[in-house]
Amino acid sequence: MPCESARQASTTIETDFARPYIKDLASVIDMAAIREAGVRVGIDPLGGAAVEYWSIVAEEYGVDLTVVNPSTDPTFRFMTVDHDGKIRMDCSSPYAMAGLLTLKDRFDIAFGNDTDADRHGIVTRSQGLLNPNHYLAVAIRYLLTQRTRWARSSAVGKTLVSSSLIDRVVRHLGRRLLEVPVGFKWFAPGLLDGSCCFGGEESAGGSFLRRDGTVWTTDKDGLILGLLAAEMTARTGKDPGRHFQEIATELGMPYYTRIDAPATPEQKHLLGKLSPENVTAQELGGEPIVTKLTRAPGNDAAIGGLKVVTGSGWFAARPSGTENIYKLYAESFKSQAHLDAIVEEAQAMVGRALAADHKQWSTDRLGIAAARPRT
Repeated sequence: MPCESARQASTTIETDFARPYIKDLASVIDMAAIREAGVRVGIDPLGGAAVEYWSIVAEEYGVDLTVVNPSTDPTFRFMTVDHDGKIRMDCSSPYAMAGLLTLKDRFDIAFGNDTDADRHGIVTRSQGLLNPNHYLAVAIRYLLTQRTRWARSSAVGKTLVSSSLIDRVVRHLGRRLLEVPVGFKWFAPGLLDGSCCFGGEESAGGSFLRRDGTVWTTDKDGLILGLLAAEMTARTGKDPGRHFQEIATELGMPYYTRIDAPATPEQKHLLGKLSPENVTAQELGGEPIVTKLTRAPGNDAAIGGLKVVTGSGWFAARPSGTENIYKLYAESFKSQAHLDAIVEEAQAMVGRALAADHKQWSTDRLGIAAARPRT
């Protein structure tokens, strides 16, 4: 059937999906504060689904929004290429966000979204593109101190490969942490019933409750995380980069990395089956190991890998669920050198554990040493 005939059929109706969502934004974000403070906001939708939303947002709330690149093109030829030369709409990558980064001083705050707008990349005057983990910690501190109608019993959700700076923020504010395996689905029940006020993951995805403590969405929403940065700037007079500097000064500077490496399906299977007993080492990065996890503390669900924790650092190793790669996450609250030591020892530790489990595989055969780190 031709498209025009389908549109004219009696079974076809038109529905505006944008405007009802936009009219409800004020229930989750203080849009009046953004307008009244005159915050200038720059937005790059990276050619995605949010492109046509922003003009309606500006009209509805009278806020100063500028879409710096309204282009839509199925080839995405307008994009700056990522670190490996590929076109990738990754709003947490400084390469993909290079266009917006060059314009950051024109705005009080700027942000981008990936093409389906469920992820966010926050660009500040003070620090440029924020590390996703850093912004999650900032957003959590701000929300827990500003959303006075949220129940104090509601938990803050994080995936167990997200920064432990989040743990420190939540503990400092006397709130409860919910640490779950990778996957936003683990936050959905709590976001629905209000027992989880915030859910965030290290890959720049997050969501949170309405201002009155009721459910907004049970999946990631990149638009509200971007608008929250504008609200924060409006109500405090400081962009999220300056808020991060305050947190790091008070609670410690995190040094974080993620390494992706090739792995065969068999190697991924073995990695997903590791147990704490497979790790015989007593120290990591010169500190005693305090915890070895294969199940998440927040809900006792299998993490499909292994996490090893010390007093000021940790690493986690897990196979990708979608690609033939192996992911190693690590963090230190001491220094970059300490992080490098954790990574090196983690590679050897995982290699030994897999070797003991099957065919004496070495770390080199997993390809970790040749992997590119993502910070």
